[in-house]
Amino acid sequence: MSARARELFGLLPVSLLVTGGFTAVLIARSDVIETVTLTYGGIFLALALVGHLFIRARLPDADPYLYPLAALLAAFGLVMIYRIDEAKAGQQAVVFALGLGLFCATILLLRDHRVLERYRYTIAAAGIALLLAPRLPLISHQVNGAYLAVDIGPLSFQPAELGKLAIVIFLASYLNDTREVLVRGRLPRVSMKHLGPLLVVWGAAMLMLVFIRDLGSSLMFFGAFLALLYVATARLSLVLGGLGLFAAGAWFFANTVGHVRDRIDIWLDPFAPGVVDREGYQIAQSLFAQADGGLFGVGFGESLLHVTTPAGDTIQLLPAAETDLVYAIIVNEVGLFGACAVLLTYLLFAARGFKTAVLAPDGFSKLLAAGLTAVFALQVFVIVGGVTRVIPLTGVTLPFISFGGSSIVANFILLALLLIVSDHARRDPAARQGGLV
Repeated sequence: MSARARELFGLLPVSLLVTGGFTAVLIARSDVIETVTLTYGGIFLALALVGHLFIRARLPDADPYLYPLAALLAAFGLVMIYRIDEAKAGQQAVVFALGLGLFCATILLLRDHRVLERYRYTIAAAGIALLLAPRLPLISHQVNGAYLAVDIGPLSFQPAELGKLAIVIFLASYLNDTREVLVRGRLPRVSMKHLGPLLVVWGAAMLMLVFIRDLGSSLMFFGAFLALLYVATARLSLVLGGLGLFAAGAWFFANTVGHVRDRIDIWLDPFAPGVVDREGYQIAQSLFAQADGGLFGVGFGESLLHVTTPAGDTIQLLPAAETDLVYAIIVNEVGLFGACAVLLTYLLFAARGFKTAVLAPDGFSKLLAAGLTAVFALQVFVIVGGVTRVIPLTGVTLPFISFGGSSIVANFILLALLLIVSDHARRDPAARQGGLV
């Protein structure tokens, strides 16, 4: 079976999941199975087939599993958002179509990803501008103490989602040029000329802690940079030095910046008196929901998200259930086994991304694939770790599942870049080199 045939075959259970998921939610609400669920599955399959046809036409040798895995996560996300809020599920479906359109446009316009290496400084400047955009006057938007979104008319998006792609492209290009200098000799070179970017990225991560108060994105960016640094140099000492810098900066700002201090206090004890009634309510309710799910969950549509008081007021039990706490809803409704299946899907996606990096024939392609996969995997770790109280909870979205247009669009572009690199990596060596002499 060819690679594209395997990819097409992998999309069939995804459409069945959409149909079955919507059916389960409707049964839980009204005990009636409606034919509209078949329509949802058919529409999703048709949209997924559009992306498959673009891959078949433009990237015939690309990895056959990355796209079905992403489609599986997106399908599961649509079911979960529909279960939480039907109106938001409609918005998510529109954003999914938009992200798929940009996915196809990236594949169509970017014939060779290596052209990005020529414009690394322009891309880096654009990435930094995107990261700082949420603090610009008139368009900035504050959510829970952090400046994450930008409002332009009726549109609202999180620039950091696109900024992460720009930063990864720049770092992959820069480290590809300087890796030979950094690995020369037994000890790594410590000149400011070559290690300057380490301090620049560290400073940018710390600036994000203070300026836009985005703890999750700063951890995600700096973690991806350290992963790229290790892939480029195989110097564990550089990674340990970077971790030391990040830890020192995080400790300093945790003791001087109130917002960061509050996040850590909630993480340490969300049930403490005076904390659980305010900032700790979200994480405390998340832990209760996950405990209530058990091994097998309570079923689609059965999770208790809000209650109505005798006075007629509605109390939301799980704040931001469609964004920050969507993983808690997953554990509650499909149980620990179902949540592990979701995490396994993410692990398979990361494994295919790192395999693409291993197969890539040149340094820039290897670093680009490794960086994109690392930032994707770290984003999953940051939000799942926050919801399960492994690390402080931040405002990062769960890729392809959480409600949010910026995340869906950015991750579809990330997927397109990985597939472009994969197509070049898996292509026949003779064809890639222009033939045999």
